[in-house]
Amino acid sequence: MSIIQPNADVYIPDGVAFEEALQRTTHLAVGAHQDDLEIMAFDGILKCFEQENMWFTGIVLTNGGGSPRDGDFKDTTDEEMQEIRRQEQKKAADIGKYGALIQLDYPSSVVKNDIQTGPVDDLEAIIELAKPEVVYLHNPADKHETHVASFLRALAAIRNLPRDMRPDEAYGCEVWRDLDWLPDEYKIAFDVSAQPELQIALLEVFESQISGGKRYDLATLGRRRANATYYASHGTDTATSMIYAMDLMPLVKDAGLDIKLYVQGHIERFGEKVEDTLDRLG
Repeated sequence: MSIIQPNADVYIPDGVAFEEALQRTTHLAVGAHQDDLEIMAFDGILKCFEQENMWFTGIVLTNGGGSPRDGDFKDTTDEEMQEIRRQEQKKAADIGKYGALIQLDYPSSVVKNDIQTGPVDDLEAIIELAKPEVVYLHNPADKHETHVASFLRALAAIRNLPRDMRPDEAYGCEVWRDLDWLPDEYKIAFDVSAQPELQIALLEVFESQISGGKRYDLATLGRRRANATYYASHGTDTATSMIYAMDLMPLVKDAGLDIKLYVQGHIERFGEKVEDTLDRLG
């Protein structure tokens, strides 16, 4: 398999051959930046952690350039920061015992440009070889434009595959905009209460972001705890940590289904829920 981007970095923590590592994949995530995988796809990391028959493969699309920096990293050049983030992501792969980690190293501007075919071609080749059962992507209602673009490129790659090679499950996950607003009947809630030490370790490894002025570790763990507590208003907590996701399988199964209409449908259902409550109580 050829990877178009010449600076792409492939890392296999346990050292097996590249094709073998991909072909054992059961859970795969496509994140825009270094540390996105650990925020959005911890469900897959957790399910595969120290398992013999399940393996997590992570793909990072961009090179991590242009990130905000302060403290110990305030004088770091963009090229230095990219290498630092690349190495941090590898440390996370070691900690989480990923089956494979592929950092495609595209500039964000390329990922956001739908005329550039490289990201879609690379993702299609990787997913075709890996044949994952479960895929985690950014959610299409995310606040961050590079996240939305990464979702679009990944979905396009999946839709290019024959139907029998597409994943059995596909989820759009939280990072820069949470999914608490989804009506409960459309909300996927992953119980990620297990391995709290692993959760912390995977987030704290990204020191360039934390010390650089963005406390993603505290924000992510706080959101997961809040999700678990606020999940049900009339019942006691059944979990201490939850990640919400949007079901993307309708978009995966039907390549003709309009993405905007699909997302708009969820937004309209949210609006109807709010209006219905106000009407009944007002």
